Amino acid sequence: EVQLVESGGGWVQPGGSLRVSCAASGFTFSSYAMCWVRQASGKGPEWVSGIDGDGRRTMYRDSVKGRFTISRDNAKNTLYLQMNSLKPEDTAVYYCAADYLGPGTEDIRRYDYWGQGTQVTVSS
Repeated sequence: EVQLVESGGGWVQPGGSLRVSCAASGFTFSSYAMCWVRQASGKGPEWVSGIDGDGRRTMYRDSVKGRFTISRDNAKNTLYLQMNSLKPEDTAVYYCAADYLGPGTEDIRRYDYWGQGTQVTVSS
């Protein structure tokens, strides 16, 4: 059974940091590009960052460049998103998703598997 389980969300003040994780099982993790997608209340999903299967190529949406870092540990079947200098507009449910042999880019229609999401709230 394919599973993607996000963890690490929570509440943080503006300017703070959080690291969210995504534990994968039931498929060959290294064969899949991964991404993080977020969805704020009342808005559509928004691709945040992607990484290819071996972790050599990473991509970010402009609004998070220089603040967020995506990484993966294929030995642990885990994806990470380190989020620094958080802003209130980063508040959303964060989902991880997997794309077989994909590039990790922003076309979220490509992604085959999705997690259940973890809430990140940035407020004072």
